[in-house]
Amino acid sequence: MAKQNKAKPAPGMPTRQQILDFITSSDQPAGKREIARAFGLAGQEKIALKALLRDMADEGLIDSAPGRAFHKMGGVPKVTVLRVTDADGDTVWAVPERWEAEGVPVPRLRVRERSRSGALGVGDRILARTEEAGNGWIAHPMKKLAKGEEAMLGVVKEEGGRLYLQGVEKKERNSYVISERNGAEPGDLVLAEKSGRGPRIFAKVIEVLGDPFAPRSFSLIAIHRHSIPNVFSDELLDEAERVAKQDLGKGREDLRDIPIVAIDPSDARDHDDAVWAAPDDDPKNEGGWKAIVAIADVSFYVRPGSLLDREARKRGNSVYFPDRVVPMLPEILSADVCSLKEGVDRAAMACHLQISARGEIKSWRFTRAVVRLAANIAYEDAQAAIDAAGEKVDVASSPCAMPAEELAGVDPALVDSTLRPLWACWRALNKARDKREPLDLDLPERRIVLDEKGRILSVAPRERLDAHKLIEDYMIAANVAAAKALEGRKAPVMYRVHEPPSREKLVALKEYLKTLDVEFALGQVIRPSTFNHVLERVGEAEFRAEVMTQVLRTQTQAYYGSQNAGHFGLALGSYAHFTSPIRRYADLVVHRALVESNKLGPGGELPSDPEMEKTGEVISQLERRAMEAERETIDRYVAAYLSAHVGEVMEARITGVQNFGFFATVDGVGGDGLVPARDLGREYFRYDEAAQKLVGEETGAEFALGQRLKLKLVEANPISGALRFELPDGKGSGSGPRPEGGRPRKPGPPRVLKRRGRPGNIKHQGKKR
Repeated sequence: MAKQNKAKPAPGMPTRQQILDFITSSDQPAGKREIARAFGLAGQEKIALKALLRDMADEGLIDSAPGRAFHKMGGVPKVTVLRVTDADGDTVWAVPERWEAEGVPVPRLRVRERSRSGALGVGDRILARTEEAGNGWIAHPMKKLAKGEEAMLGVVKEEGGRLYLQGVEKKERNSYVISERNGAEPGDLVLAEKSGRGPRIFAKVIEVLGDPFAPRSFSLIAIHRHSIPNVFSDELLDEAERVAKQDLGKGREDLRDIPIVAIDPSDARDHDDAVWAAPDDDPKNEGGWKAIVAIADVSFYVRPGSLLDREARKRGNSVYFPDRVVPMLPEILSADVCSLKEGVDRAAMACHLQISARGEIKSWRFTRAVVRLAANIAYEDAQAAIDAAGEKVDVASSPCAMPAEELAGVDPALVDSTLRPLWACWRALNKARDKREPLDLDLPERRIVLDEKGRILSVAPRERLDAHKLIEDYMIAANVAAAKALEGRKAPVMYRVHEPPSREKLVALKEYLKTLDVEFALGQVIRPSTFNHVLERVGEAEFRAEVMTQVLRTQTQAYYGSQNAGHFGLALGSYAHFTSPIRRYADLVVHRALVESNKLGPGGELPSDPEMEKTGEVISQLERRAMEAERETIDRYVAAYLSAHVGEVMEARITGVQNFGFFATVDGVGGDGLVPARDLGREYFRYDEAAQKLVGEETGAEFALGQRLKLKLVEANPISGALRFELPDGKGSGSGPRPEGGRPRKPGPPRVLKRRGRPGNIKHQGKKR
């Protein structure tokens, strides 16, 4: 809809709120004449009043009554633009896109969709006809509007006495004149709306978010940009308080005497899972193990159809940033009542596993239990304790005599009773994992370390310990058991599906590997082990990390669904997420199915396949949204960290090559930065798509995927997360010697290029775009 020019009150003119108050309190019909008389308006002021009343009618604040009097409305125009805020199954809710009624709550309208073919989702915009129904409002969609670029996040800048808005996204190259600043000052991070077309696009500030460089602002940018819900309503918090006071119920298996432990990150606030293992005393399982994977019993507190359930489905998952967590559930549940903590009774879903000496899962059963954890241990502390104990701890021995200070603060008795058996059982699970040969990509994860004020202390790869692998394998075992248990009872399953790579991606990988003289046959049956064998042939070559990255890019995106297609990456036929119901809605769905199919009490549910499929689509989309928001935030933190090093030359590695230049990342820190083709000097470069490299026509200098070289950092923008590099001498390779680390040109016949380009131009070689 075209933006209207709204009348502004002239001197002495009443405000919108004053007019609404007068209409409401008036003992007689209040028309334009009565309003003008009440506020002493005359001449031009009456003309301004007429325009103001028209605007208020358009905004849905007032309506004409018989006799041309006005009455106060609930605030919703008869036809207006709405934005969808909630889409829960067949129920869709929306709010007016613009709301300027002072002191009047923003109304929430229920949308009646005419068909499911054009199903609405959160963030969609519609032109709708509205009607009052009982105590609420109904919206009848007339037209679905393009999302377009109405809202954007940006930073206010001042140039030549005018204010401009610069977007926070890397791809946003333009800045826009600010038409309405609404209190924004240069340097502020703001939420704005764009209007206009072509070169005449303006930005109107609708919310000032503060200092973009302040601690915690980087995650705030991602939250706003991706419309991630981060505030719980008072009504929902009241419900959380109420359900948190429930007792644990009757009929639970009592596991409080078993020394179960949770092993988590040192800064974890919610603890979904805990583990325990011991040698199996069943003579039919000689040399085997019995294990318990205890998972927070969220389904007991979050019942189907409740406010908590609808909000959890809307969020889909918790979102983890370096400086905060946006939880799926309110803190009283996620960090307190549901969270498995040392020394307190907690409700749990217990997965009992019988594991053979070869690590095969022989049987499983699920119960509702009450647990009292023996300890919450950080990964690093658990690893240090088991390393310090070494062979001095024996499963059948009396409590360990190792000094406590050598066991990273872990009780020596606990090392003996719990950690040692856990590690021994895990070695059996690991044997089975090795036999299964799942995809083995050990790519480093960046860890942002902040001080107590949220300032960046360091950016470094996260160390991967055996303790991480141990917990991962126990969780995989429980997830497999959950899927198979539901299949055995013919119950619906929310599968975690990872399909095999497409042929197109396999062909691209083959072409890339061929440039490295690494064979990859397409005629074979592709299994995860196929890629592992490729990495074995690569060995410890300098391009190993790049090959792993390319193998990862070859894989499909995992998703949730009710139809089983297996999990290719883990080499498993049936797999479901069961172990993180505090932070993933998919796991909560699986818990409810287990509760209902095993008759374990309240909170169970067996939804239909169509319901499961729709839920799977929604939470898969929300998972991708969270991943993108988390990745962007890490990039912003990395850019902020590197902004103090602009102008320095640093060790880097090429992570991507395109026809317009190449991307590189700083060793040990991360963050992708561009080296544009125009900055490579006057030499012409040929783009070899299959080999993922740029080749200079004159010198044969190459810039290839995986190549290590020195680059100068010339820009680090914390707001967008963008980095930009150039060659150390600021010149292209054609203007001087080949850069350090450059690869020599392979011998071969010269290529004749029929067309010359401009300096720095890239000539494309390979398949058509």
